[in-house]
Amino acid sequence: MIPLELVQLPALMALTRGNEDIVVALLDGPVALDHSDLLSERIHGIPGGMSGRCSQAGSSACQHGTFVAGILSARRGSAAPAICPGCSLLVRPIFPETMAEGELLPSSTAQQLAAAIDDCIAAGAWVLNLSAAMSSPSTRDERELRYALDYAAMRGVLVVAAAGNQGMVGSSTITRHPWVIPVVGYGINERPMVQSNLGNSMGKRGLGAPGEEVTSLSPNGQPRTLAGTSFATAFVTGAIALLWSMFPAATAIEVKRAVTNIFPQRRTSVVPPLLNAWAAYSFLSRNQSRKATA
Repeated sequence: MIPLELVQLPALMALTRGNEDIVVALLDGPVALDHSDLLSERIHGIPGGMSGRCSQAGSSACQHGTFVAGILSARRGSAAPAICPGCSLLVRPIFPETMAEGELLPSSTAQQLAAAIDDCIAAGAWVLNLSAAMSSPSTRDERELRYALDYAAMRGVLVVAAAGNQGMVGSSTITRHPWVIPVVGYGINERPMVQSNLGNSMGKRGLGAPGEEVTSLSPNGQPRTLAGTSFATAFVTGAIALLWSMFPAATAIEVKRAVTNIFPQRRTSVVPPLLNAWAAYSFLSRNQSRKATA
């Protein structure tokens, strides 16, 4: 089963490429904006600030950012999933280009991440895609990050975040936050990946999505195949962007409920269910129809 089929995205993708008014913020590495399979006219940096463009194509940060951008914003028909190329992508780098390809992806401090969240909200983002590990956060820095996530909730900006790849049971300041949708990586066997973190917050409020054998873009122009919860996160973010494109009048709470609360049984496991993008579309369609006729 290909990754898109695992989460029932092809039928939704057949209805829309996304709407440019829906702004997805990518808090990750910078992106190779000159890649021929990226719709660069839909990709922007923070207004008046960072361009979001890679300066070192061989850096691990550029590789990671470009790969995730391909999942979201590549041209349909390319090697990448290309979930919502019609939406606008706002790139706010949080990983520096100081490590060579193949080295561990640099982490971000809680303070840096909080500032990036605030920047993206101010720039008009509808949904934030986070794949950041935090480096030794202090209590004060964690508090700043919680405030930034609280602010996202207050502004109705959805936050989708990677569960992490340490193969542990637990959570972080990000995945514990009640507004965040944490994402666990699933393999093509429809089971959680061994390296994906699990936990109560993931099981109760999160989703699973493809994190194994995902093919997307690299700065050198050749497709590559990788695994990790960062990539699973982009499938959930992309689905949300398509749903909002179809139903722009829906509130953030309605969209969040559509993707996370469509499952019939009460959640008691540390393992979340797989995203079902088509079921979320059907749920939201019924919801919006009822609102229109009320």
